[in-house]
Amino acid sequence: MVEQAGAQRAYRAPCPGCGAPVEFRSAQSTHAVCPYCQSTVVRRGETLARVGKMAELFDDFSPLQLFAAGRIQDQPFTVVGRLQYSHPGGRWTEWIVALDGDRTGILSEDNGAYVFALPFALQRAAPPPTDLRVGATSAFNGQSYTVSSNEQVALLSAQGELPHLPELGRPFPMVELRSENGLVLSLDYGTQPPGAYLGRSVQLEDLQLTGLRDESAKEEKGRAFNCPNCGAPVTVNFAQSKSITCRSCNSIIDLTHGIGGELRHAEQDEPVRPLIPLGSTGQLQGAQWQVVGFQHRMGVEPGDDEHFGWNEYLLYNKKRGFSFLVDAEDGWSMVKPTTGAPQMAENGHSATYLGTRYQQQYAYNAETTYVAGEFYWQVERGQKTFNRDFANGKALLSMERSANELTWSSGSKLDSGVISAAFKLDDKKDLFTRSDALPVSAASGLGCGTIILIVIVLIVLLIILSTCSSSGSSSGYRGSGGSYGGYSSGGGHK
Repeated sequence: MVEQAGAQRAYRAPCPGCGAPVEFRSAQSTHAVCPYCQSTVVRRGETLARVGKMAELFDDFSPLQLFAAGRIQDQPFTVVGRLQYSHPGGRWTEWIVALDGDRTGILSEDNGAYVFALPFALQRAAPPPTDLRVGATSAFNGQSYTVSSNEQVALLSAQGELPHLPELGRPFPMVELRSENGLVLSLDYGTQPPGAYLGRSVQLEDLQLTGLRDESAKEEKGRAFNCPNCGAPVTVNFAQSKSITCRSCNSIIDLTHGIGGELRHAEQDEPVRPLIPLGSTGQLQGAQWQVVGFQHRMGVEPGDDEHFGWNEYLLYNKKRGFSFLVDAEDGWSMVKPTTGAPQMAENGHSATYLGTRYQQQYAYNAETTYVAGEFYWQVERGQKTFNRDFANGKALLSMERSANELTWSSGSKLDSGVISAAFKLDDKKDLFTRSDALPVSAASGLGCGTIILIVIVLIVLLIILSTCSSSGSSSGYRGSGGSYGGYSSGGGHK
């Protein structure tokens, strides 16, 4: 049966599995999941055919749900479907939205935030996924993009009506590319030809959403469980969390497969005590932030043997999402993952983002050595990346690269006094002071060999000066031995 409803047509037919009504609100939807018996059905004209049964949904505790409504660029839309995928780093959800009855879009998770994307017509065939290496550039429709991730994904479950439905559990490539001006291009190789979607970052509060999931319903269901290592109670506070640590034994617990089954965990020795306690709240950059995660990281420049360390605090604000407060030897900074991918010079000495050029300060290998709290990506002790840090005055830009992903972050330096005051820790403000506040800046990031060479040069210069002058002269040099931590922030694709 087909019903006329205003300017839109609603397609409704009985489920071939149980007879319950299955409705299609978008003309672009070809598949649906019966909300009563979970049968997967395909629309053939005005009748439905059963093609299988859908797996149970993984409860991601998202504020979104079917039939939530909102507006994007003054155009109304309705959430009509949900696809849940898995990849080596965990799981993520894509919400299918119907805009005007004839178009569908995707509202997907992106580094703790969201991207709203629409179908994109490629002017050339999508290249094989093996040709799109992470970090490489490729042009589509006259726009240059950088490959930010290339991973094998698989459909875990689905809900509602869908414009396409990959085979359940079958791995296929998903490639994500980003442009300098903030565009995100997704290539879905689960269909033939591959599907392409182009979007930008959005804030849920800007979408004027109504019909969101009831907060009280989420609380009643709860996300509490016992630590698989020591048995102590552990409570998950955020919908996006994919890892959490036990406050009793410091074990890292993997949440990517839910909390109902067997939980994977890894024990941690030698805990690092954060200067800013987990759970603290502070006012920074016009918003109230809560410290929800902490990680200690170590770095070393290629060819050097001098290691340096720094700390990163994961901050959360309900409206702004996640940001990172970075505590490095040379100062404090606050950064946030970018939606777009800055354009880096071929020699790596500079990068341009949103019209601003940044000069490279450091390039180094990084490793996570300790974590505490909750994280929106699957964090592990021993995770390794290659990082580049860039700066333009107080403005900062950083690149973090792993085997399958390239992540950029941008932000700015902050005064140590601002940090201690923000978290009401003025009684400990001396502990927040870093080398950027010293009269003579430390030679951050320099290895032992470089510092020794500089000292030798200075001694030679002093000898020359003392020989040429009747009065002796003295000079002081202050080095930090390479204790520098970059501006980089962790974070995964989805």
